[in-house]
Amino acid sequence: MNRQSIKVENLVKNFGKGDSLVEVINGASFEVNKGELVALIAPSGAGKTTLLMMIGCVEEPTSGTIWLGDEKVYENRWLTKETRKIRREKIGFIFQAHYLIPFLNILENVTLVPQTNGVSKKESEAFARELLDYFDIEDKAESMPSSLSGGQNQRAAIARALANKPQIILADEPTAALDLKRSVDVVKMLKKIALDQDVAIIMVTHDEAMLPLCDRILKIENKKVVSTEVPKKSHIL
Repeated sequence: MNRQSIKVENLVKNFGKGDSLVEVINGASFEVNKGELVALIAPSGAGKTTLLMMIGCVEEPTSGTIWLGDEKVYENRWLTKETRKIRREKIGFIFQAHYLIPFLNILENVTLVPQTNGVSKKESEAFARELLDYFDIEDKAESMPSSLSGGQNQRAAIARALANKPQIILADEPTAALDLKRSVDVVKMLKKIALDQDVAIIMVTHDEAMLPLCDRILKIENKKVVSTEVPKKSHIL
């Protein structure tokens, strides 16, 4: 059975041309399997978010190949005009800021994407309530984001990312605004999601304390991506 969820080969991303050409990623190749929580680390400005956005069909690569599940979505050009559809149906995004829509309540925020994809209000709300219960905030379903704590809003944002039942979750610094305890809780939650939902998760992080909770580390070095094992478990985790 094929467990591969993300496969990248010889991915290149340049900005500018001629004398102003800047190479950000030059020949990245790696795979991430279903059920894996993989950390992506690199120095500031080394291309972590750019790489994530290319995998998420937001930023167009310069060249290379990207598979999402069994579908080759990019080979030196997008192979579909429906990149937005791919994002809606296959990918869940989590960011440092929760980006919940402030004038919608939590349930409405979580059901927005599946309803946009054509899922009925009844079905999307039932699944959203399951997710909110899973994250222990079902009692906040009718609350507005402004009335929730930072940790509760981040849980709601993760529920929103799962609402379209994605194959892949891309998390860009999801713990950067949280304290250590809440950061650990969020990363443990992501690991549980990877296993329970059988999805592949790539998490950009600058916090080395989170690395022992991950299955593997991808590191950008010299504009390429190398895979390393996770460090030993820390006593604080």
